[in-house]
Amino acid sequence: MQRSRPARTVSSAPAYRAFFQELLSFGLVGFVGTLIMIFGANLMRARLGGSPVTSVAVPTVASTLSSYLLNRYWTFRHRDSDGSGRFAIFFALNGVGLAIQILCTGFTYYTLGLHGGVAYNLGLLAGVVLSSAFRYWSYKKWVFTTAAA
Repeated sequence: MQRSRPARTVSSAPAYRAFFQELLSFGLVGFVGTLIMIFGANLMRARLGGSPVTSVAVPTVASTLSSYLLNRYWTFRHRDSDGSGRFAIFFALNGVGLAIQILCTGFTYYTLGLHGGVAYNLGLLAGVVLSSAFRYWSYKKWVFTTAAA
């Protein structure tokens, strides 16, 4: 008598592969956006004499526009992309991300009284890390949702 074999289960590896590919794409888009934001912030602060808060806000808006286009047409291209109202939601969520970045920069500059370039950039980077985690979660939840079956 032949023993029956257990039924083959579907591997979850493709789901993990898709997740890591999406996360890597998001990270690369974020890296480009971060470069725009950091170089823009330092340029505004050092060369144009902007305040620490304004120096973060203006480049972040430019970074947000490029990030939306790259995320929509590359990172999350396989997700629902009807675009109706998604752009406004994306910018609203980026407003929250911007607030996180401004809080980190403002805390470093005004609360801790650290006015040097290294402290300024560390505050920027702390804001980038925290706001990036929020943005990834919120984009998947409200902006680039999975298509309805």
